[in-house]
Amino acid sequence: MIERTLRGVYAVTPDEPDTVRLLTQVETVLCARPALLQYRNKTATPELRRVQAQALLAACRRAGVPLVINDDLPLALEIGADGVHLGRDDGDPALARRRLGAGYILGVSCYGEWARAQAGAEAGVDYVAFGAMFASPTKPLAARAPLDLITRARRELGVRVAAIGGITVDNAPTLIDAGADLLAVITDLFGAANPAARAAAYAALWPASQD
Repeated sequence: MIERTLRGVYAVTPDEPDTVRLLTQVETVLCARPALLQYRNKTATPELRRVQAQALLAACRRAGVPLVINDDLPLALEIGADGVHLGRDDGDPALARRRLGAGYILGVSCYGEWARAQAGAEAGVDYVAFGAMFASPTKPLAARAPLDLITRARRELGVRVAAIGGITVDNAPTLIDAGADLLAVITDLFGAANPAARAAAYAALWPASQD
């Protein structure tokens, strides 16, 4: 398993049907060593998801960056990814933890729901994710999550805390100041003119002394 810091920018892939183009985009971002890469493609067929996930896993191994699969525990287990991220309808986190075993990354989407974050922590997740924190071009109708959930989770749950939704390098410091360990970013990263430079700009936002 690749060493995990779980602090920094959490790169999330865009919905890209062209595997070669996706790999090119991702390899550019991997040069900046994000904390994690999440493979997410809501429009792909199961076969395309498998092909893309395997290609991304190889790229992540070369870069030394952990790969997390979005919403698909069987695929994560099949290809030997470093972990999985589960949404509301993607299975029981406690069961996922048992199937993954120790040493694999498990995260859950908590939206704006404190009870879901508590349940996730009790189930043994590595991080809880709140959002959308800001208006999101990926999920324009997503409900907004209050900022104080990040601070409370960091203080009370004993797991890492991720923020997602509409995050940019300009509004990121607000989330980090509130206690976010991970910032999950799609558009502001992969849509940037220079994704590697943008990833490096995010990485520079975390104080070196923060645990």
